[in-house]
Amino acid sequence: MSGWGTKDIPRLDGKTAVVTGANSGIGYYTALELARAGATVVIGCRDAGRGEEALRGLRQQSGGQVSLVALDLSSLASVRAFADEVRAAHPRLDLLINNAGIMALPRRELTVDGFEKQFGTNHLGHFALTGLLWPALRASPAARVVTVSSGMAWMGRLDVDDLQSERRYSPMGTYSDSKLANLLFMLELQRRAGSPALRSVGAHPGGAATNLQKHAFTRSIKWFGQSAQDGALPSLRAAMAPDVKGGEYYGPWLLTMRGAPGRAWIAPRARNELLARRLWQRSEELTGVRFDLS
Repeated sequence: MSGWGTKDIPRLDGKTAVVTGANSGIGYYTALELARAGATVVIGCRDAGRGEEALRGLRQQSGGQVSLVALDLSSLASVRAFADEVRAAHPRLDLLINNAGIMALPRRELTVDGFEKQFGTNHLGHFALTGLLWPALRASPAARVVTVSSGMAWMGRLDVDDLQSERRYSPMGTYSDSKLANLLFMLELQRRAGSPALRSVGAHPGGAATNLQKHAFTRSIKWFGQSAQDGALPSLRAAMAPDVKGGEYYGPWLLTMRGAPGRAWIAPRARNELLARRLWQRSEELTGVRFDLS
């Protein structure tokens, strides 16, 4: 079955994009296609060595303008430093791809700020980053924020009174909660932005074989998964297709696991506006970051 692919990517000359977690996997191929389309791309990577290696590969394969800025989403200090550097170099930002993530840590771990590590990295880090880059996004006449979630969001329960999984921790359960939080954030950002000049959109890669599967699905993903390159297509469609609307969600068409990207079903819990407002409030309190939505 044919469908939306790299052949449909429009030119992005004059646009600036940020992609988190672009040193490998889905983030790498997302950044690559953005650069090939003419965008100026900033990649945020935690590991300096892997980041430099990715930077060389992206520049060589795309022939485009790609730069690297250190970013550890599990550290609010690193998130602030990254945002300051990006805003100084690029006062206007057209695309933010909240892609980076970790999955199924066998034991409960904490970030340097004392947050449960999966929730702190996957949700709070991106919440803070988006808020800190908000002035640059507002400067664009048509900005998009793409937040990468997962099919596991359907399994999320997300107890706002136990966001740090102190009462209940399970590797995949807590991961699922963080991915549900991504969708709650994506939709609430669209509601609060209240402007056609910004589109907040979600994407999920289906079953894509990447470095994410260190602790789960390590064998099964080889059988049913698609490549990281194909897994990047939902993010790219959400970021670049002209017909995308704010609040939409994109993923693979075939059993939600593989194939060309199309509109995806959003887990009902992600549409709970009361839960989204409570999560937003707690995220502001925990990160100290507030969006200037005036």
